[in-house]
Amino acid sequence: MTGRVSASRIVDVPADAVFNAVTDLARLPEWNATITAVLERPDHLHVGAEWIVEMHALGQTWHSRSVVETLDPLSRCFAYRSVTDDGNPSYALWTWVVADHPEGTLVTVAAELHPRTFWRRVLLVRIRSRQLAHTELTQSLATLEAAAKR
Repeated sequence: MTGRVSASRIVDVPADAVFNAVTDLARLPEWNATITAVLERPDHLHVGAEWIVEMHALGQTWHSRSVVETLDPLSRCFAYRSVTDDGNPSYALWTWVVADHPEGTLVTVAAELHPRTFWRRVLLVRIRSRQLAHTELTQSLATLEAAAKR
């Protein structure tokens, strides 16, 4: 079972400023309420670069390690794979696309959850997918708009 969720929002910020905010790892906790801290980050963001954040969701706190899979400033696409930093084989693929739009900038985020262990497949993927779809993604997009204006 895979959980797939996405959200989009038109923001009143130039597309390059939004893309820069999304790819500025030090600023992640500023606009993503689930990320409480950036624990490790690379000096330079590139395909293959890794970073570790502290996450808090579903009443739990954990470390998440991410690896850049796509970083294309021209098409404004940023994709990465994240896993809990505890050896669990479950993972998520995240894709951010920032595009010019007649009314501003269209920002789309998609998450594809790949649970590999029993409880994550049977229970947690459903709960986490709902939480992402109903609150987290839309809240992050709204807060991202404010952060990108700074």
